[in-house]
Amino acid sequence: MCGRFTLSATPEDVRALLEYIEQPNFPSRYNIAPTQPVATVRQEHGGRHFALVRWGLVPPWVKDPASFSLLINARSETAVEKPSFRGAMRHHRCLVPASGFYEWRQTPDGKQPYFISPADGGVMVMAGIWDTWSDPSGGDIDTGAVLTTEANQMVGRIHHRMPVILMQEDFDAWLDTGNVMARHARALLRPAPEGYLKSVPVSRRVNSVANDEASLLEQADTDQELEPAQKTGRAKRTKSSGKKASDDQMDLF
Repeated sequence: MCGRFTLSATPEDVRALLEYIEQPNFPSRYNIAPTQPVATVRQEHGGRHFALVRWGLVPPWVKDPASFSLLINARSETAVEKPSFRGAMRHHRCLVPASGFYEWRQTPDGKQPYFISPADGGVMVMAGIWDTWSDPSGGDIDTGAVLTTEANQMVGRIHHRMPVILMQEDFDAWLDTGNVMARHARALLRPAPEGYLKSVPVSRRVNSVANDEASLLEQADTDQELEPAQKTGRAKRTKSSGKKASDDQMDLF
């Protein structure tokens, strides 16, 4: 699964890779969490466009988002068929740039967070979906989720699931909802190649969304050796509290 990630690359580096039309300026983020705005790229009107969405998909048919569980992840194996995701898989696929993501491994001393990022230090791009929810008064909000898949061997030592990471040659096909049907796009949703990612244990300070600084990525001391992680049940949905988030939590920029 993917429940926290970072985007510390410069706006110029992100735009150079994803080639969207806009030129947004944004600061480094080191602990992006559910309900916060996340950067996405979508294909519209003949070009790629940068857009912010709230992390936690709310399908258009939901009557009350406050009582609906946040869908931060969508299982790639079943997203085409699931009512919550199939519309977005057909019509609203997007790219989610990141510098890395966090995953937690169960240890005798509790859950140890790891930061997992491209081995070359570059920008990685997760497969995402988005949709628009409209309230009765006419207001709209775009929300999104990250696709997940079975972990590759490296990530599997920490957790049995991982976000789908798209290679650059697959960006066009994933975004092309007009010509690439959802069932064909699903073939792009596979574990990252071995050797593409690296992992380091980091401070449990990342557990608090209030912490969002570069020091979260500093390697932590741990004697735990990485063996294949045990599978657990399905990833939990995040329950929406219905409370208004703080200004800091909702401000990507």
